[in-house]
Amino acid sequence: MSAKGIYALKDFTTELTEGVYGLLGANGAGKTTLINIFVGILGSDGGTVLIDGQDAGTLGKDFLSKIGYMPQYPIFYRDFTVMDFLLYMCALKGIPDGQGKKRALELLDIVNLSDAKEKKIGALSGGMRQRVGIVQAMLGDPEILILDEPTAGLDPSERIRFRNLISKFAQGRTVLLATHIVSDVECIAKEIMILKDGSLITQGTTDALEQNIYGKVWEVTVNGEDAARLGSRYYVSNMKQQGERFLVRIVSDMQPASDAVKVSPNLEDVFLYYFRGQ
Repeated sequence: MSAKGIYALKDFTTELTEGVYGLLGANGAGKTTLINIFVGILGSDGGTVLIDGQDAGTLGKDFLSKIGYMPQYPIFYRDFTVMDFLLYMCALKGIPDGQGKKRALELLDIVNLSDAKEKKIGALSGGMRQRVGIVQAMLGDPEILILDEPTAGLDPSERIRFRNLISKFAQGRTVLLATHIVSDVECIAKEIMILKDGSLITQGTTDALEQNIYGKVWEVTVNGEDAARLGSRYYVSNMKQQGERFLVRIVSDMQPASDAVKVSPNLEDVFLYYFRGQ
């Protein structure tokens, strides 16, 4: 809580089981605060994190050994080679040398970085560094994988590659993926949680969340002048030019034009619906 009495996170309650959970929210919604509390970086004014019914605060190292964590801004030692960095992380996690090296080599092969294991981290591309980041998070074979904005700064092809990796690593684990990029979780998440102003405002499958706003997404084909007028009055999730006219997709509780028709929502529409004005 800040000095002005504004909570970064409040009234957040959920239960996670095996699978991928997407944590969606605009920048500043409280996603990183939630993760930092969960992994023990930040303290909280109240509430409890339970792991299999036990208070995580009483588990100590046993709790930390269950977690693999990739922060929003991973800290890398640029002059370390990839392998040196991973072995260093193994030492910090208390993983025996032989076991750690074997696991690191296995993971580097999975993420297609075997050929880069002797390269210095400072010489890697952004996408390659992100893959090193998820490898270090997976070194201890954790039961819970926490990823904070893992695709930030990646190009579309790298984002697709990363999503595929997350799906692969999710088998038999609980994965919490925090992002403001809808496509990161639309296809791979078991459930989506939407966080706004520090509160969990809704949670469910993609289909359920889309169904919740059915009747609030519209499409209409108009000329350029009307497209501009609609864009200034309503929340437009997409506008596509078709010759001299425009197909405008609008998120609105009310019909925005007499010839506008209701269409099935997608997850981007859901995001825009809850974050209108932000």
